[in-house]
Amino acid sequence: MEPERWDGIAERSRERYARLRECLAGYPSLLVAYSGGCDSAFLLAVAKDVLGDRAVALTAVSESLAPGEREAARALAARLGVVQVEVESRELDDPRYAANPVNRCYFCKSELFELAHAEAARRGIARVAAGANADELGDYRPGQQAAGEQDVASPLADAGMTKEDIRAWSRRLDLPTWDKPQTPCLSSRFPYGTPVTRERLAQVGRAEQAVREAGIRVFRVRHHDTIARVEIAADELEKVLDPAVRERVLRGVLEAGYRFAVVDLEPFRSGRLNEAAGLVSLGAPGRQG
Repeated sequence: MEPERWDGIAERSRERYARLRECLAGYPSLLVAYSGGCDSAFLLAVAKDVLGDRAVALTAVSESLAPGEREAARALAARLGVVQVEVESRELDDPRYAANPVNRCYFCKSELFELAHAEAARRGIARVAAGANADELGDYRPGQQAAGEQDVASPLADAGMTKEDIRAWSRRLDLPTWDKPQTPCLSSRFPYGTPVTRERLAQVGRAEQAVREAGIRVFRVRHHDTIARVEIAADELEKVLDPAVRERVLRGVLEAGYRFAVVDLEPFRSGRLNEAAGLVSLGAPGRQG
């Protein structure tokens, strides 16, 4: 997308951005559930600008966090001058999560928000917030159920800010996450019903790191027992036509422990697992996975 178009999106969403700042100004203090992704990074940056040291970040760390995400989140929090708390989450110890049902995210987010509320109570912080945006309101999001049950604020969604708004304003605020691909947890790489284990998460993580190091930016490695199905964004599919790139992808996936590596002819599109399970309709916006 051309810079002028991003500037246009920012201008058209200026009122929504102002609503976001007004919403944040109404909190005495705020703890942001911060993964380092585009949405939570933007929310944290604006909260820091509005609330100063009354904005704190909390990052949950577990085996489902993609390689490199912890370090990237740390670096941005340090750049913003925000106090960042890292806590260990143990969602894999919950058999309901590990069984990988269609509402797996509910159990993960429930634990995350419990940890966030506990940290907020220790620090005397008034509210906990997460980075859900307005596009996600119509999607299948079990995590939003957990947020509602635990009184977790969603300032971005409340202000009506869409994913494009957030990227445009992140670009304007010079955040390095403005064009960062979506990076949901590694558990989203498994078809529903396929049990999630530490070993499988590590395997997927190694495979995705290899694909990333081959120069492919927007993709997923889907786990199908001995087969790794690599979904690549439409505008990057031609990269694997380069024999050197293809060889790096193949070697990295096999070294991760898979017997076969296949490239899906259908380009990567967020939410395909939800579509396959009949949880959302084709073409629904804002899906993750």
